[in-house]
Amino acid sequence: MPGYVVVVLRAYPKEVREDLENIVEKIKQKIGDKAYNIMKWEPVDIAFGYRAIDLYISMPEDMESGTEEIEEIIRSVEDIENVDVVYLTRIGA
Repeated sequence: MPGYVVVVLRAYPKEVREDLENIVEKIKQKIGDKAYNIMKWEPVDIAFGYRAIDLYISMPEDMESGTEEIEEIIRSVEDIENVDVVYLTRIGA
């Protein structure tokens, strides 16, 4: 039976924004009913008022593309400039 992993992805908005909730909602809509679940998210202060978003996402560990698909989904949101993998860990079977 396949287990799950939690990947922490840092999404960088294209510009300084106060309404990060709006961006997270757009990301959730893009994900739809795929095999990914945003468990939680939190803002991360970068510099001079610019904040990124850390997304804690659970996904099956046996995904053929690894984190590539979810990174591309998030990157396709119009308000997102870039996405980095911060952390990846297995959470069980």
